[in-house]
Amino acid sequence: MSEPISAEYARRIEELYGPLTQSLRKLIDVVIRSQAGDDDVTRAHGLIDQAAALLGSRLDDEPFGVRATTEGGILTWGNVAMGVRNAIAFPLQIEHDESGRASADLLLGAPYEGPPGHVHGGVCALILDHVLGATAHRPGRPAFTGTLNLRYMAPTRLGKLRAEAWIDSETESKTIAVGELWDADGVLTVHAEGVFIRPKAKT
Repeated sequence: MSEPISAEYARRIEELYGPLTQSLRKLIDVVIRSQAGDDDVTRAHGLIDQAAALLGSRLDDEPFGVRATTEGGILTWGNVAMGVRNAIAFPLQIEHDESGRASADLLLGAPYEGPPGHVHGGVCALILDHVLGATAHRPGRPAFTGTLNLRYMAPTRLGKLRAEAWIDSETESKTIAVGELWDADGVLTVHAEGVFIRPKAKT
């Protein structure tokens, strides 16, 4: 892990790169759905290459990974599900209630399509893996997926979705969690059960 950065610097970087990442999410969507003319597509291609050259003038040598702040915060900017600086992230914003139940509301469009008009099954798995895993994390003790079993109940239409997960049972070293994914009409589309392992704390 790289050296910790200050929380103030982290906030400044999020304010700078967050809107850029959101624009990239919009770009991914419009590239899929665009019916622009040849000249406009060619011009856009050139502008995108220019932007890539500007942003690529200074790069980290390795993938972003996880970084910490000097105040003890954790930054997962590159995370595929929730990364603030990752344009293919949804991003998932998970909330917890007092019982430890985790939930997330999200809106999925063209970039996440599998069957026409529907979310790719692997994307559904990613969402549920992340939300189920959120029930098992403890301060300073992250949990990692051991097994994840999915039952696809119905096709998941593109649009508004809700994922929820809760703890079925738990020990010091692992959490067994259950979760579900619903579409905008409240139809249950995917049921999931997972085992999440917490490595032993270093002494």
